[in-house]
Amino acid sequence: MKTIDIDDDLYAFIAGQTKHIGESASDILRRLLMPETPPPVRNETPPKPVQKTEPEQKVGSMVPDEARVSSVGSDDILEKISETELAQFTKRVDQFLFVLAQLFQIHGDEFGKVEQIRGKNRIYFAQSKEALLENGSSTNPKAIPDSPFWVVTNNNSAKKVAMLKEVLETLGYNHQIINEITGRFAPETVEK
Repeated sequence: MKTIDIDDDLYAFIAGQTKHIGESASDILRRLLMPETPPPVRNETPPKPVQKTEPEQKVGSMVPDEARVSSVGSDDILEKISETELAQFTKRVDQFLFVLAQLFQIHGDEFGKVEQIRGKNRIYFAQSKEALLENGSSTNPKAIPDSPFWVVTNNNSAKKVAMLKEVLETLGYNHQIINEITGRFAPETVEK
């Protein structure tokens, strides 16, 4: 295995092309540059992800925060949660449920992590309406379409944006994608 030095912007681009957790830089480049070539069969331990060794990298971080990406391409989520798609809904709560449904569709097996997102005195996500009703008053639980999950919906738009940010972070999206999605959901919340 060879080591190469690359510029920060190229490194961020390569990291942004990640399709699944654990995909190595070699696998990403092979997929992008040699799509007809099957991946090599490896009988060894899986390769470690590429690490930058420059001093500005945070200790313990495999990918800088600004380059951290989800296990799927960012284009997938941006296409599914387009301004056109969101415009189909007249109520903010329906848009909120739509965004969550799209995230569930992409992250099915990982989506259960969102149950860890909680407020001071209540849970926000559960796999039953009853669980949400037991953990807070006036929660107005609604089912996330085409998923086994429920979410509290009686929050104002700012709280819904905060919840979406936490969901997107939990699922591994970078800050740029998070701001893009929440900006489409609630344009008045876009960070400057």
